[in-house]
Amino acid sequence: MTAVLAGNSGMTETAFGGLLREWRRRRRLTQLDLGNKAEVSARHLSFLETGRSRPSRDMVLHLSEQLDLPLRTRNELLVAAGFAPGYTQHPLEAAEMGEVHRSLNRLLAAHDPFPAVLVDGQWDMIDGNAAAALFVELADPSLLAPPVNVLRVSLHPRGLARYVADLDEYAAHLVSRLRRQVDRSADPALGALLDELVGYCRELGLDPSAHPRNRVVLPLRLRHPDGELTFFSTISVLGAPLDVTLDEVAVESFFPADVTTADYLHHRFSARARN
Repeated sequence: MTAVLAGNSGMTETAFGGLLREWRRRRRLTQLDLGNKAEVSARHLSFLETGRSRPSRDMVLHLSEQLDLPLRTRNELLVAAGFAPGYTQHPLEAAEMGEVHRSLNRLLAAHDPFPAVLVDGQWDMIDGNAAAALFVELADPSLLAPPVNVLRVSLHPRGLARYVADLDEYAAHLVSRLRRQVDRSADPALGALLDELVGYCRELGLDPSAHPRNRVVLPLRLRHPDGELTFFSTISVLGAPLDVTLDEVAVESFFPADVTTADYLHHRFSARARN
């Protein structure tokens, strides 16, 4: 194993040891905390972090599970420890993903006449149902060149932000949610997106460090040209995915929060279907 850092004791820290320490600290765990969770001695964890001990493949996977690491990161730890990746990564268009991809598309279509989008781990839109056009139509065309990032479209001054009532609270919700995701994943692309959203907040005169109010559910209120519409949303992920791509995709489904919005969406969808 190639040494990457020299420890204070003169031992060399391996790539795996450095990653393990980084993620333990990111999860705000001491060696004793992680040892108790994983039923491993703190001494052995110290040896793994400093390079005095080499982990088995099962130990890498076990510690990854206890640290609740994304599958992409688990692969990184396996490779750093000298093992092959444990999880595949196929694009949704691959033959191996055919049935899952078709099921996700059926899920989107079944949600019509209410909007729903399929997004990847960076919040880029992979697909959307017909009703999702309601949001797309409100965004400046310059924001719609693929890949369309739904968070960028939501908070960009030329995106949905122009139409969102209570924008300060909605922006606080999106930024705080993304900040938690960045903290969990340490994904540099998500970190760059977070910086971008913070910039939009400042441009719009909003406080990017604000916290959303304590509510049962945060509504999205749109001042749509046809009248005010109110939604709440859910985010669905796949259960027990074993592929990196599937570990990162999610479906965000929007539901009407009042009768007026529900009636409008049913009427709009019916009219489009007739045409």
